[in-house]
Amino acid sequence: MEKIEKKKIEVVIADDHVYVRKGLIQIIAETPDIAVAGEAGDGNELLDQIRKLDPDAVVMDIAMPGKSGWDVIVQLKSERPKLPVIILSVSPEEDYGTQFFKAGASGYLNKTSAPEQLVEAIRTVVKGGLFVSPVLAEKMAFDLMKNTKKLPHEILSPREFQILCMIASGNTVREIAEQLSVSIPTISTHRARILRKMKMDSNAKLVNYAFKYKLLSYCLPLFYSWASF
Repeated sequence: MEKIEKKKIEVVIADDHVYVRKGLIQIIAETPDIAVAGEAGDGNELLDQIRKLDPDAVVMDIAMPGKSGWDVIVQLKSERPKLPVIILSVSPEEDYGTQFFKAGASGYLNKTSAPEQLVEAIRTVVKGGLFVSPVLAEKMAFDLMKNTKKLPHEILSPREFQILCMIASGNTVREIAEQLSVSIPTISTHRARILRKMKMDSNAKLVNYAFKYKLLSYCLPLFYSWASF
């Protein structure tokens, strides 16, 4: 009887650093049940690859030129809500991994742990599960046991958190609207909600808050392609 070969899991890898992509591809190449269907170096190319190849999962950096990983995942959750997305970041999971899960990610990996956890993460999300690293899982469990009160920025939606980051980095409402390709009134509405939720009344207080809680170091990957260095 002829043996039927099982279809491999097809993945698209996106990172603007070619050597990082090659390293991830090499890890997957050594795995019999997963194959790399395509790769991308920026957010726009990634979206094109997904539409063309229809992969089973996506592994992407959040700090990419063109469309940032943050904007890509927001768009994908609109276009392809069932497509599992694993986020790669240089920032520790416990810093703001929960923000990406709220935005629709199925997994979050720190790049230092990616070599050991990448294959397991892909298999998990393709089966419909969420991949939470041991570090983030421990933090979530610890916070649950302590019934930790959330900080003001932790109650923001992913889009509100993104705009908070952009305000804190010195962008005006007009600049944010242009960078996110939305109207000025839309950004003004988001800003008003942010101020209300955080019980503040000015951008200056938002900036001071961001510095106090060191949010800018967490937010930098979210607006990698917008900021002028």
